[in-house]
Amino acid sequence: MATQKITITLGEEQVASVKALVEAGDSPSVSAFVQGAVGGALDDAAAWGRVLAEALEQSGGPLSSAEREWADEVLCEPESHAETTA
Repeated sequence: MATQKITITLGEEQVASVKALVEAGDSPSVSAFVQGAVGGALDDAAAWGRVLAEALEQSGGPLSSAEREWADEVLCEPESHAETTA
């Protein structure tokens, strides 16, 4: 697997927690922990994408513009909705 070094920013408590897991032997390194966490998050995102695609297929396909507008109105928080409509 080709790798690339990147910089990420985490809260101090998160860093301390990850380092504690490494020190306890629950992960071989901070990098290995982060790689595992990112891999898990990517797998979760892909799984939710498949679930959504299946649900859309069973319910008639992708949302129409009118359905998307309705969903935005119902699901958006009042502050964020006000910002998008202003």
